Amino acid sequence: MSESENVQYYDVVIIGGGPAGLTAGMYASRATLKTLLLEKMIPGGQLNNTHRIENYPGFESIPGAELAERFANHAKAHGCEIRQENVEEISCCEDNLKHVRSDRGQYKAKVVIMAPGGENRKLDVKGEKEFAGAGVSYCAICDGAFFRDEVIAVVGGGDAAVEEGMFLTRFGSKIHIIHRRDELRAKISLQNEAFANPKIEFVWDSVVDEVCGDQKVTHLNIKNVKTDEISRLDVGAVFILIGFVPNSFLVKDAVELDDEAYIVTNTKMETSIPGLYAIGDVKPNICKQVSVSVGEGTLAAVEAERYINQGKAKGWWD
Repeated sequence: MSESENVQYYDVVIIGGGPAGLTAGMYASRATLKTLLLEKMIPGGQLNNTHRIENYPGFESIPGAELAERFANHAKAHGCEIRQENVEEISCCEDNLKHVRSDRGQYKAKVVIMAPGGENRKLDVKGEKEFAGAGVSYCAICDGAFFRDEVIAVVGGGDAAVEEGMFLTRFGSKIHIIHRRDELRAKISLQNEAFANPKIEFVWDSVVDEVCGDQKVTHLNIKNVKTDEISRLDVGAVFILIGFVPNSFLVKDAVELDDEAYIVTNTKMETSIPGLYAIGDVKPNICKQVSVSVGEGTLAAVEAERYINQGKAKGWWD
């Protein structure tokens, strides 16, 4: 059997099954486009690692895994096909289609929507993984309200760490910002605001050596990088804000990326390659929230339908 006989054809192939990808799948399939979504894990992405969500419209509170399941079921109800496969290569073909190769199959599509998300940069210390969702968080806007009146630690020294540290002062009784150097990398205006906030204290020249607790985080073991001295810091939560790594490696040599490896798009979610869209956390976003990803997934699917119907993507069956 030839390679061409093994290839399956779709109008739209979506890479990634987080909120952005599942929304795009629902809208694309609802528009009667033959749609395939490929997700290497279970549908829902980071939603499955979120204990509760309290800031998605329509739900005062809902477990992240339940919201993920609802998203996936809604997409499948409109005909979106969802497969658990790891995408290994994306390329453009001479026939004006996009070629997608996974660990289980090969596909060609008129449109590819990139929604593979990314990964929060980890500390890789003992206890970080064990207490994820039980006091270890990577998003103050998502989880800050769960730690009202508690002492909270923030790890990092850039804009995100300082901004989210100030945001956490709305909830926490005291915020400790832990930074491995003796000065911040955040812009001066943010630094001045943080230094002036009586709820914020800085732990300089230090790193987290271990996250400790029982059922939830109770304290951190902090190591001074100059003296190697270990000290205990009692906290109810730690927010790790040392960076985010977008999963843009599949197209890093094909589309325009910014300095932090995010895929650059216009306001229509179009990349520098016609028929290739990017949505969610793989593109630059000021606010990494479910509602933002849902909006981008909607927009990309609507634009993809227009792209196809305007005859810009002629496939072998046209």
